[in-house]
Amino acid sequence: MIPMTRRPMTRRNAVLGITAAAATLARPSILRAQSAGRVVVVGGGFGGAACARALKAAQKNMQVILIEPNAVFTSCPFSNAVIAGLRDIEAQQFDYDKIAADGVTVIGQAVTTIDPERRSVVTNDGVALPYDRLVLSPGIDFHVEALPGYDDAASEKMPHAWKAGAQTLLLRRQLEAMADGGTVAIAIPANPSRCPPAPYERASLIAHYLKANKPRSKVLVLDAKDSFSQQRLFEKAWKELYGDMIERIGLSQGGRVTSVDPSTRTIVTEFGNYTPDVANVIPPQRAGRIAGIAGAADATGWCPIDPVTFESKLVKNIHVIGDACLGGGIPKSASAASAQGKACAAAIVDLLAGRTPEPPRLTGVCYNTVAPGYGFSLAGNYQPKGDIFAEVEGGATSPVDAPRELRAREAAEAERWFQTITAECFG
Repeated sequence: MIPMTRRPMTRRNAVLGITAAAATLARPSILRAQSAGRVVVVGGGFGGAACARALKAAQKNMQVILIEPNAVFTSCPFSNAVIAGLRDIEAQQFDYDKIAADGVTVIGQAVTTIDPERRSVVTNDGVALPYDRLVLSPGIDFHVEALPGYDDAASEKMPHAWKAGAQTLLLRRQLEAMADGGTVAIAIPANPSRCPPAPYERASLIAHYLKANKPRSKVLVLDAKDSFSQQRLFEKAWKELYGDMIERIGLSQGGRVTSVDPSTRTIVTEFGNYTPDVANVIPPQRAGRIAGIAGAADATGWCPIDPVTFESKLVKNIHVIGDACLGGGIPKSASAASAQGKACAAAIVDLLAGRTPEPPRLTGVCYNTVAPGYGFSLAGNYQPKGDIFAEVEGGATSPVDAPRELRAREAAEAERWFQTITAECFG
């Protein structure tokens, strides 16, 4: 191998390098003709990163391009611990250097246009990149039209913290600034949404912070659902750890939030108004913006797929993975997105080789930490059934009446899971 001389990395040569790579990839070449095809992956979260790495591992001569505008990925799993002051945000952040070292071309741009007829994507610097197959892993965006009063400006006063990063730190600062005896309200939307149990984990860890630092305070959960995943486990933990500090108002009691007024920090529900000291408003959600640009999202705002190949039911040669897709029984979680990314990569390799892909069997696990050293989990197995994924035998959930020793082991297992999945995707 011929050694390479590395120039010091600066913003200028980084941008020039990205632009040069994109321009080179946009041109037909002999190398492309000799390759196993070109796959463009849009979105560098757990799903997109896992898919890009799996594609390159399966076919070394495949051209794999990962397009992601952010130089650093900030993980949502474990970000609730950042909000509660139990973790630094830096522990959540990962770059794309290892993915690039695998031979994946990483382009730090946003996609502005997708042309399914020409099989081409255009980035915001005007470069067109052709593809044989396109994978979209755009995560979620907010359906703000479904929540009058909420927009980007409102999120600076009533943070959602549902996309980890600046919003995570904003909510943490608001908790730290709140006086003892204050109320923190968490507005939770109806499903489908990203990681359905996560708002209840957030309520738990905020209660942990308040119990230690502002013990006269309360957590009010305003919920657009009457029931939720792992409800018995959460409610038992709340009673055991936090007494009456957490109050939850479900759908039938008027807990669904219908609008907000950020100027007064007012949350409006069907049965009454609330003006908490800290308002964590999680809006209704839909597939990320790029799914709509591609024409892959239907009237629900989500993306219907073939569960064997993850190919869009609306647009040929485009695959959708992760939170954006309509997956049936499989949850919208990091674990599921990573599993989908790997399965989608295997299907694409088969399709480009003229083989029929095998139906995948996916495993997903969801860990929840409700206090340091106190965790529980839900694991499931999923296979295609008709047009969706259905849960099959082999799943498990933590027992409700488990001893604290088991809760401590599961909290440690959650940390190990996080280290494993981030290493697989970014390490």
